[in-house]
Amino acid sequence: MTTDRRTVLADAAIGVLAQEGMRGLTHRAVDRASDLPPGTTSAYFRTRRALLTGLVRRLVALDQAELQAAGEQAGMPRDADELTDGLAGFVERRLAGEGRRRSLARYACAVESVRHPELREILVPRENAARETMRAFLGARGVADAEGRTLTLLACVDGLVFDRLVGGGGVLRDEIAGLVAAALRST
Repeated sequence: MTTDRRTVLADAAIGVLAQEGMRGLTHRAVDRASDLPPGTTSAYFRTRRALLTGLVRRLVALDQAELQAAGEQAGMPRDADELTDGLAGFVERRLAGEGRRRSLARYACAVESVRHPELREILVPRENAARETMRAFLGARGVADAEGRTLTLLACVDGLVFDRLVGGGGVLRDEIAGLVAAALRST
């Protein structure tokens, strides 16, 4: 567990945002959630915008670390079934526990970024081992625009996570298998 105050506060802010929504994200709420004295959050993140920016930076750092580790651990999938299983596991992690909390916060920040373009710049998808593995997998199977298909597949998986967070339900492997099959189609 980290003892860096900015990180502790940003982690607490992610939890507050996931639990209470954007309106509930206040300096006082983050102070309470982090078990730090009143005024601590505003000492480190003076304005609400600074708090949001710190939260988004931390969220991206956590996501990038997770995706980098997942890509390095999994390696290149042998076939479409293995890629489907990997994506299904990813979606399951995004819908439960810590992953759910971060997903809820991420989508709230994405909506907020419409009003605050500086947040959008931080939230832009980045390169990581998981994304590179998917691109390499598609390219190795002769997909002409492996980069474009990778982005489309990731957007579809992201949409599936959003749908299940908002509408409920679990991961249906067949849906993910259909997305992978569509990404592998030659035309």
